[in-house]
Amino acid sequence: MTQRALLVVDLQNDYFPGGKLPLVGIEAAAGKAARVIEAARAAGDPVVHIRHEFPSPQAPFFAAGSPGAAIHPTVVNREGEPVVVKQVANAFQETNLKALLDARKIDEVVMVGAMSHMCIDAAARAAKDFGYAVTVIHDACATRDLEFDGVKVAAAQVHAAFMAALASSYASVVSTEAHLAAAAAA
Repeated sequence: MTQRALLVVDLQNDYFPGGKLPLVGIEAAAGKAARVIEAARAAGDPVVHIRHEFPSPQAPFFAAGSPGAAIHPTVVNREGEPVVVKQVANAFQETNLKALLDARKIDEVVMVGAMSHMCIDAAARAAKDFGYAVTVIHDACATRDLEFDGVKVAAAQVHAAFMAALASSYASVVSTEAHLAAAAAA
């Protein structure tokens, strides 16, 4: 029998309007993430919150101890739900995330959060490399516009490119509605 956990990645205040690095579509993504969180709780699946924190108070965002580094109220952890603090994009690197999942005999992870092109991508690939089955809920993730070598790339294109890459080899990439329907049928 599959043991599944939900990873809520970096849905922190600095990514929301008024924060230091607001993302395109973050409020809609967080609303969908909240639905996925409630379904996981109702199913008895562990919910693990990942919080990115830079140790320097001069950090561009997510400065340790700042209001911007706090988990957004839309998806805040409940008592007993672990919060893994990381300092790099990959939630597994130099954290206790793998040990926490393995102690619970987890073999499948579902991911929601931000940013699609950084921390979701890094965590999904690492999870797959560690042997977990991975599902990414694409519309419960958000990112931002990027620029490279003078080319501006809209957030929707960044998101689509990274979801397509993950779907090709690393994860099942599904919508909130498809995930909730499958969970209800199981």
